Amino acid sequence: MQIKPRQHLLDIWQAIGRHSFDGGEWQWGEWGGASSVADAERLLCLLYPATEIPAFRLDDPDTTQEDVQQVLKKAGGRLDIPANLVTALAEFMRTHTEDKRPTFAGGYYFGARDKTEELTEEQRRVGVVDSFSMSITLCLATLGFLKIYETRTRRSDVRETIAELRSATSNRLTAAMVSLLRSFTVNVYDIDSSQGETLCQLLGQGRLSQRQVLNKFQNRFRALRAAIVESVTLGIDVEEGLKDENQLFECGWAWSMVKDAPEIETGEAVGPQPEGIASPVPYLYFTVVALDGIQDLFSDRTLTLGLLNPEQQKLAEALRLRWELTQQFWSGIARFDADRWPLEDIPWRTTVQKLESEYFSLSVAAILVHDLMRRRATDDDLTRTVGIMERLAERGRITSRMTRDDPMVHELHNVGVSLPLQGSERLGPQMTWSMTDFSAQLLKRTVQLCTLSRNLASHDRLLRLAEDVFDHMWRRRIRDGEGVGLWDSVHHAYPEAEIHRRRVPVSWSITERVTEVMVQAYAMYRQPPIRSLELTELARALLSESAHLLGNEQMEPAPTDAGRHGMQLRNIEVKLRRARSLVDEQPGTAYALTLDVLGQLDALARAREAADRGV
Repeated sequence: MQIKPRQHLLDIWQAIGRHSFDGGEWQWGEWGGASSVADAERLLCLLYPATEIPAFRLDDPDTTQEDVQQVLKKAGGRLDIPANLVTALAEFMRTHTEDKRPTFAGGYYFGARDKTEELTEEQRRVGVVDSFSMSITLCLATLGFLKIYETRTRRSDVRETIAELRSATSNRLTAAMVSLLRSFTVNVYDIDSSQGETLCQLLGQGRLSQRQVLNKFQNRFRALRAAIVESVTLGIDVEEGLKDENQLFECGWAWSMVKDAPEIETGEAVGPQPEGIASPVPYLYFTVVALDGIQDLFSDRTLTLGLLNPEQQKLAEALRLRWELTQQFWSGIARFDADRWPLEDIPWRTTVQKLESEYFSLSVAAILVHDLMRRRATDDDLTRTVGIMERLAERGRITSRMTRDDPMVHELHNVGVSLPLQGSERLGPQMTWSMTDFSAQLLKRTVQLCTLSRNLASHDRLLRLAEDVFDHMWRRRIRDGEGVGLWDSVHHAYPEAEIHRRRVPVSWSITERVTEVMVQAYAMYRQPPIRSLELTELARALLSESAHLLGNEQMEPAPTDAGRHGMQLRNIEVKLRRARSLVDEQPGTAYALTLDVLGQLDALARAREAADRGV
């Protein structure tokens, strides 16, 4: 199924308008306010495309396009849509603020490891990295939206709401950045520990001894280890452990703010910083989520619009350092052995929780994609990563058929991979976090790689894979009841599987990720096409022949045809000029134009020969 960003986004927006607006007013419904993560994802389904794609802008009513107005007619008229969106955003900020301090509760996204126990209300209110990261994206989109819209509206009530919203959004952005800084952690352990043995098995691939793995680890990560020690404030025990090169380590983000994490000094009014609860253990899933949000702080749009104040810029630089260190570490781990990458040994096994899943392989691949986008990727890196993505799609039963009682459908798409959240037992029953968005994440990373790739063969493979995964995702839209046109209905992709009905009618995490992919696909199609050197040489050869034949034709006496011959020659000149201007960027188009020119010139030559024979 071809990915058509504009049409598919219009379909998604129409479904959101039908689901979330009533008489022009935003309706949160039964599950609104129960999770800051879900509420932020829901708003981003509208706000992210509206701030990233010019054709979907809502901040200037004079430029809102007709098809956009039509699909959002439930949200009001052209002038009402941005005002109603501002109201919804203000309600979100008020709902997720307590004692003038922004809150980042996971809410119903948290589960209990023991299904017979219920989580406490205090546990439901714990902040989670998903919310910190999603809040950064939402707040930046909101600030950019307000920057334009406030100059377009004259309504005094809306202007008052904008002023309140801007202040609340800036506070939330700062609090989210501070929380992400306090959630970053480094886990240091001995090579003979359980974690060390697991990592050595993963990196050694059955070919290297523990001592060989340690020596290679020391050499590969010596500079990175020194950078972490010198640049990141950590506990004394961790810093001492890092200085010992006989110790292994992992860095990344825990599931929430780490217990005993020091407070971050900032001049911004974020209120008292809550005590951390998470054990100092990086999680692959939450690390990927954090990296996604942090990169929005350095986007061209953020810098061009000047969305960060000086204090936030300092926090952003601290996050950027951790962003770069983490990418370098996990990219190095994924490609530890040049002959056989550990990432190619699917499924990946986590060192602390001892869990194995294709989802973790996808998480490591996602970090590798981040790193490949950050630096100039080699063709070998890209080709091998494409192969990993294709294998994950096959193993995840997206591009291959399911078997009888297939566990993959249950573990990756229906119930999902469940992560025990270490440290949560301090407040009650141990909490878990379930990931059911394997397909959406695979689609997102495939499109990112497709945007990055400038190799024709790899790009073609990635595009075909993205279309296959998107076809799978499109089949999973809800077809009846609440949330029609949104996600997620696993049954429609796997009608033969036994599907457990979810208590929440709409999965905003999957819906938001599909929306995000549409924005990425738009950016991919806006890039110039990949240039073929072979086609460029052919086009230049055709241009040379065409120019020569045109010059020869122009020396012949013009026939008495009321100037038609002269018009044909001028038309040929225009096409040749166009072909020359495109030959470097679009050699295929230049080739086609020049072939047409050669055909016209040949027709003129044959007509002249026929006329000569007639004489």
